[in-house]
Amino acid sequence: MTTRRIVIATANPGKFRELRALLPPDFEAVTATELGILLPPETGDTFAENALIKARAAAQASGLVALADDSGLEVDALGGRPGVHSAHYAGEAATDQDNIQRLLSELRGVPWEGRTARFRAVIALVAPDGREALAEGVVEGHIAEKPRGEFGFGYDPVFQPLGSEHTFAEMSSEEKNRWSHRAQAMQRALTILQDWFRCSAEKSPMNDGCRK
Repeated sequence: MTTRRIVIATANPGKFRELRALLPPDFEAVTATELGILLPPETGDTFAENALIKARAAAQASGLVALADDSGLEVDALGGRPGVHSAHYAGEAATDQDNIQRLLSELRGVPWEGRTARFRAVIALVAPDGREALAEGVVEGHIAEKPRGEFGFGYDPVFQPLGSEHTFAEMSSEEKNRWSHRAQAMQRALTILQDWFRCSAEKSPMNDGCRK
């Protein structure tokens, strides 16, 4: 079995674990940090722009196909915030707990039916030859009134997906992947990745997956 090596453009260990777990066994994933790549600031206005910033930098620096995820929480009662600012909602040095506390403070008094929200993930794929692609996943849910669960990371303790009585942080990684926005985006991204590697191996530039 030929190993397909990619770089995942993240410095977030939790995000890397989730993305790596969603890859088939014939993919070898390394982080940008392992390769000594310093990722540029995420200065985009959308998840797609930020994912592309990271993936382009990692592909250029490593010579490997790069995968980058940018994702966040969109809360309807807050006009879509924190959105692209999810990771630093309570400040540049904020911890996950700090971000959750700010979120819950802003939603204090909002009833369950008004606490609708969604997790959105966009995965950017960039090849060293210039090919680029995007894949998106979205999961709808509500914001719980207090954190529940010990698993996951980020806003997982307060996000309860529609159809479940549990927050993401109360689910095992396997259960979360049946629901999550990141798993949806990765499933779509994998179709593209497999096509890219297949057509590169076959040296078939006319294949749609090989076109820039």
